[in-house]
Amino acid sequence: MNFKLKIWRQYDRNSKGKFAVYNVTDISPDMSFLEMLDAVNRNLAKKSEDVIAFDHDCREGICGSCGLYIDGRAHGPQRGVTTCELRMRHFKDGGTIIVEPWHSKAFPVIKDLVVDRTAFERIIQAGGYISVDTGSAPEASSLPVPKANAEEAMDAAACIGCGACVAACKNSSAMLFMSAKVSQLALLPQGDPERKRRVQKMVETMDREGFGLCSNTYACEQECPKKISVSHIARMNREFIRAKLF
Repeated sequence: MNFKLKIWRQYDRNSKGKFAVYNVTDISPDMSFLEMLDAVNRNLAKKSEDVIAFDHDCREGICGSCGLYIDGRAHGPQRGVTTCELRMRHFKDGGTIIVEPWHSKAFPVIKDLVVDRTAFERIIQAGGYISVDTGSAPEASSLPVPKANAEEAMDAAACIGCGACVAACKNSSAMLFMSAKVSQLALLPQGDPERKRRVQKMVETMDREGFGLCSNTYACEQECPKKISVSHIARMNREFIRAKLF
């Protein structure tokens, strides 16, 4: 397969970026998108040119570091997959592919396709930790956790913090990410003691970091590689209102 790539190049966060065009040939349809970028970088390195900077780690759809904006969509055209899981067979042979970093004031570009997502880490830190002394592993049936709550908490815990929800949202809202983290603990008894303080601190930090508000377009749910439901946003809003009132 052959492709024409238009890739965003930016030396650092203070530089003005622009698109650079690269032609790649003999790409296997079974290559992942990142493997294709590896091939581009090998060719650039052979010519002693500056290679394209992009984030990656596990390449198994777990770590959440590989987020790219591809042809106007977070993580590309396939739903429910991260960039590292996206295969080149999902693109038209001979076509043009536009690759950009996440677009958000809260995610400033570090270089090329790499953005600074430490704002997410500060939101998590603001939420604190569980202070309940759990001791040794309890018996499976000793905690009164309904099966439905446990499953929903696990669904929320699947969030990998990649930032696709922010990139997809016209307001650059982090509500889906944050609501998944709030739900994960609010649904379980271990997270109950700090639930009021947790949600207030996380919302305050989100606003301070410059993320926008949710306007219910559902773009975040559509582009989330782990298919996190927007129902968690409704729960987080209820948690926040309850914490403020009581």
